[in-house]
Amino acid sequence: MAKQYWLIGASSGIGRALALELLKQGHHVALTARRQSQLDEIAAGYPQQTRVLPADVTVLAELQAAFTALTQDGRKVDSVIMNAADYEPMRLEDFDPELFARLMQVNFQGVVNGIATVREYMQQNGGEIAITASVAGYRGLPYAAPYGASKAALINMAESLAPEFARYGVAIRVINPGFVRTALTEKNNFAMPGRIEPEQAAALIAKRLQRGGFELLIPRGFGLLMKLIRLMPNRLFLALTAKALKPQGESPKRD
Repeated sequence: MAKQYWLIGASSGIGRALALELLKQGHHVALTARRQSQLDEIAAGYPQQTRVLPADVTVLAELQAAFTALTQDGRKVDSVIMNAADYEPMRLEDFDPELFARLMQVNFQGVVNGIATVREYMQQNGGEIAITASVAGYRGLPYAAPYGASKAALINMAESLAPEFARYGVAIRVINPGFVRTALTEKNNFAMPGRIEPEQAAALIAKRLQRGGFELLIPRGFGLLMKLIRLMPNRLFLALTAKALKPQGESPKRD
């Protein structure tokens, strides 16, 4: 049975691939991101199944306006996928409070704004809220302090909210991808074990969403490995991550 999805952060990377995967499966997808031209490209192939609703996740009023437009025809929104994200590796020598603020604003506050937008609707109608976090939220990884902190915050928030939302028939899901080949991960100048293509990630996410459950590890094997690392004693974990550091002066960011 076709569902109505609202996919926030649909213009590129995992979001774009997931939009196309859901559309190929026959679902209806409302597409939201800042870059309308890229949303229009997706919608052009599926004009009967899509709505283009551009918005900036950091602006609550824009998300609210988009959701109002989506729901005004009375069609039930079954699932909201909050996927908008930003990323920038950062070494200690480049420690930048503004980078922390920017990534928290997009990655964390953007989801907070999304939840604020759909909360009452979901409490009244039930449904699903899926939040794209990351395995980088499990433990502090080298050069990922701003990004990892924002993703850890998402995982914690989702765990906190899930029991209350469940009272209203709303399932909270956390999508935790590993390394996926996107414009964001192309910034990295270090090895990315287990990296998969966005189309592979999208197919896995769509399948796991149908299966249900709180946490979706994408891919499962690498995700389980990262969960095991979370159990590693601090002394051993910090010794291993110290070995992963670049030589002083060498950037973790690709030129």
